[in-house]
Amino acid sequence: MQRKNDHIQEALKQSFTPNDFDKVRFEPVLLPPVNVDTVDLSTRFAGATFPVPIYINAMTGGTDKAKSINESLAALAAKFHLPMASGSASVTLKDAASTDSFSVIRSHLKNGFVMANIGADKTADDAVKVVELLAANALQIHVNAPQEVVMPEGERDFVHWAENIMAMQQAVNVPVIVKGVGFGMTQRDVRELKALGVKTIDVAGSGGTNFITIENARRAHPLDGLKNYGFSTVESLLDTRDITDVDILASGGVRNAYDVIKALSFGAKAVGLSRYFLKLVIDYDLEQASAILETFIEDLKKITALLGVSTIAGLKGLPKLYDRSLLDFIDQR
Repeated sequence: MQRKNDHIQEALKQSFTPNDFDKVRFEPVLLPPVNVDTVDLSTRFAGATFPVPIYINAMTGGTDKAKSINESLAALAAKFHLPMASGSASVTLKDAASTDSFSVIRSHLKNGFVMANIGADKTADDAVKVVELLAANALQIHVNAPQEVVMPEGERDFVHWAENIMAMQQAVNVPVIVKGVGFGMTQRDVRELKALGVKTIDVAGSGGTNFITIENARRAHPLDGLKNYGFSTVESLLDTRDITDVDILASGGVRNAYDVIKALSFGAKAVGLSRYFLKLVIDYDLEQASAILETFIEDLKKITALLGVSTIAGLKGLPKLYDRSLLDFIDQR
């Protein structure tokens, strides 16, 4: 299971650089008619309602270190009623000893919303097993072909992934969420997933943890040239914003509360953070991490009020000023 620990170590080495969230600005509101205390941050996706529009996205599992991290993440999720996704639980299908590093999530998040995570290369039976393992409220299927291509021991056959997604949906009795792993999605991708019956999609764009960089660090001879592969989260949200009847989630490169608000303004129902929460539970104890997260949530309310609205839904479509390159990008599509 060294690969799992490698992923944690390499992810922590990466720093958040400027990304496309920096190219998005709101028009200022001189007299915002909102009281911060009355701002409603609640949102709904995957058939459930949540008090705040953020969730702990998939990270890790399968090792003792991962178990400790998941325990801390689950404790934080329980305290703030946040949805939490496990790391890829595929490892439990081969190594029964690794199950504790995943089941610990439900142990500490007894009544919370847990998403079991599995790869699109797995079977319907596999999906049922990981959902049962975590007593999960939803199944999160990650689609990570770019990572697999660079990963030394990665998958090479992607032919049946669409069929697998359909089969998993039919086999499990919980909502299915399909997510990328930091390379974004186009409207073509989202429409294809929608045609498969998927109702909740995390576009998971670039700008944050880069799994091509992580896997290249594990190769004897790096696969050069793919570092900037894919769409950013902002590009993905812009490209898919007109698609209806699908709950769009956003993750990738989200660094602060303002980035969350920007993603929500493009229509995302909620925003997933991985590295932010990973650093939080590694660098601080639960009390300290809770104080920092409480400030983060309060900042979401303050920024929402600053923009002159009192609900998450009110953020959608607010007039914004974009970097010209982003506008050109959309116009050309």
